[in-house]
Amino acid sequence: MNKLKPLELRNTVPDKKDVEKIKRNPIYIVLDNVLDTYNVGAIFRLADAVAAEKVFLCGLTETPPNSRIKKASINTTEWVVWEHLPTALEAISKLKSQIPDLKVISIEQDSNSVPFQAFKYEFPIAFVVGHETTGVSKEVLEISDKIVELPMFGVNTSLNVMVSLGIVLYESTRYLLYPFSLSKKKD
Repeated sequence: MNKLKPLELRNTVPDKKDVEKIKRNPIYIVLDNVLDTYNVGAIFRLADAVAAEKVFLCGLTETPPNSRIKKASINTTEWVVWEHLPTALEAISKLKSQIPDLKVISIEQDSNSVPFQAFKYEFPIAFVVGHETTGVSKEVLEISDKIVELPMFGVNTSLNVMVSLGIVLYESTRYLLYPFSLSKKKD
């Protein structure tokens, strides 16, 4: 598959066969009431960057077609497989029924979280990110296999949801690329 530059992506609508040709990684992304459409669009761009299997837009999360999502995603919404479900719990339940060994990792600051860089990522994996103000819902945190967080050293308590997801996604993809050299990490 040829890589497309932003202008080409904005002006290309793939057919179903083009989308099916993409070799996907066993990564799922679940948006638990993410409200900002620019975050949603940027997450589609991240999903494409790591060749995620699927994105689940849940609850109040806006869905394509949406001009702000399209702009932020540079039209990767057309290349990434996605689905809307009423809740993130339903998305996780659906994934777990189809993929019993799926690991569900919430990205959230919580008393039970561990630093993202100290966790050993195993695939298949689903990453959950939440509402920009209230975070991942308590019900989802309770059923997560692990909660990871990014350390904050300044006065702000958190990073943007899309930025946090991007950092954790790329940390996890190191385990796809170099599984033997990273096997000594603790979870």
